[in-house]
This record gives sequence, structure tokens and C-alpha cells, in this order.
Amino acid sequence: MITVIGVRFRESGKIYYFSPNGKKIEKGNNVIVETVRGIEHGEVVIGSRIIEEEELVLPLKKVLRIAAEEDEQIVRENRIKEKEAYKICIEKIKTHKLDMKLIDVEYTFDSNKVLFYFTADGRIDFRDLVKDLAAIFKTRIELRQIGVRDEAKICNGIGICGRGLCCSAFLTEFQPVSIKMAKEQSLSLNPVKISGVCGRLMCCLKYEEETYENLNKGLPSVGDKITTPDGDGEVIHVNVIRQLIKAVIRKKDKNETEVKQYKVEDIKIIQRKKCCKQAKHDMENLNKEDKKHPKKLDKGKKEKRN
Repeated sequence: MITVIGVRFRESGKIYYFSPNGKKIEKGNNVIVETVRGIEHGEVVIGSRIIEEEELVLPLKKVLRIAAEEDEQIVRENRIKEKEAYKICIEKIKTHKLDMKLIDVEYTFDSNKVLFYFTADGRIDFRDLVKDLAAIFKTRIELRQIGVRDEAKICNGIGICGRGLCCSAFLTEFQPVSIKMAKEQSLSLNPVKISGVCGRLMCCLKYEEETYENLNKGLPSVGDKITTPDGDGEVIHVNVIRQLIKAVIRKKDKNETEVKQYKVEDIKIIQRKKCCKQAKHDMENLNKEDKKHPKKLDKGKKEKRN
């Protein structure tokens, strides 16, 4: 069991554990800590607590001190220098005609390093740019290429829900999101409606995934053949939240049909229907796998080369 505190260096950034080093540190305090990047200034978001060693990456770095007014002044000065560095880097990027977009600039607390975050479609040869920046700032320069989701987190914005972006507000880490989550929640598969400002699938699709997975267990799909108290039928609509389904029932001894609603526990699935689009999708995936893992040539046959 080890006593730790949780420190965050960016707003809604990842939380890192540090040893309080015998100091009385409370949530909300600003502290100076030692990291792999050097001396850093961060905010305590998790007060002192005891955690099992298995949950930590040892050895833990120690808190050097609680931030004083002099330390806070250094942070404020660094913020001003970051804005100036941003303008200078933009000019240098234009000078070198590099196809990259500068997102943010960050000074380490001790000003031993300046980090420039950028996005680009591919690899960028920025060696000349680094030389120019190092000559101007007289310190270590590091350029980091980030993804579009990280760009949205740093820049912030308004989502289609009308609220601030989740990634900038409270998400500390990005979770994998798939189109399967949208299907399980019966959402429109229109990319415009289920994509965030970053162009990727919205992070909020992950929030209710577990609930919908549990609710979808045992539910039929549209097109499935089922048995109901009124006879056999075909599912035409599924209400996942209420656990209700609508089915077309063919009346006995008549060529007429009627639509009725049933609870899930009152029906039984006879046959599941695989739609043409899904079958085509599976076939495309199968073809891709065959290309990735071609069949081995029979012995005695030589591979032809073009």
C-alpha cells in the first residue's frame, strides 16, 4: 500500500500519480513535481489516498514542493512566451513551406524545453524548422505530431448537442469507438450525424454501450422470423429501451396480415435474417483477409513474378 496524490498538468488532461513525499497536500493545491520531461507545475485533482502497489507504475516520482507565488509567476510568464512562440513558429512554417498545421505550444516549467504540437496528413521533414526554432529560443525544441481527436481536445469547441466538447471538458483519455455502437443504439448511420467536430465517431457513443449491449441480448432484429401468441410473424420494428417489438402477423386461414406489438418475453425467435448489405460487407471483409493471408502454393509449383 502506497500513499499517492493525483496531479494533472493540462485542463481535463490525464491524471498522474506522485508520492506526496511526506508533505500534507490537499486537493486543489498546485505543486512542483519532477517528471520525465523535467520539472513541471501541476494541479492536485486527487488528494492523498492509499493505493495498492499493483495499480501503480513504480518507482513513483516525488513532489518537490507546494507551488509558491514565485512559481505561479513563472507559469504566467511561460503562458505569455507560449503565445509569442506560436506566432514565430507559424511564420517559420510558412517560410519553409511545410504542409503542417500548428495547434499549440507548451513551455516546460523550467523552460528547458519548448514543445510544438501540430497535425499533418503524413510525415513531415521538419529538421530545418527545428534548427531555426532552436537558434531563436536557445533551448531544446520538440515537435510532436498529434491526431485530430487530440487537436479537438486542445482547441475545444461546441458539439452538435450544443455543449462544449466532452474531450475538453472532462475526458482524460480517449476510448475506442466503433460503428457497431451506433447500430446497437439504433442511431442513424449517416456519418454527419454520428461524427464529432474532429471528424471521428462521437465519444458519447461509448457512454451507453454497456447498457445497450445488455438490453440487446435476446432481442430479435428487423426481418427475423418469430413465434408469437397470435401465430408466426416477421419483426418490423424493435424498441430496445422498452423491450418491445412490432411484428407483421399473418391471420390463420386468411390472406390478411396485421401489425401487433409484443413484449420480448412473449415471443420466440425462429429464424434470423441476414440482410444483403451485411452479407456483402462480410464478403468484402473475407476478400480482404484472403489478400492479407494468401493461400500457400502447392509444393512443386513456382510463384510467378510479373
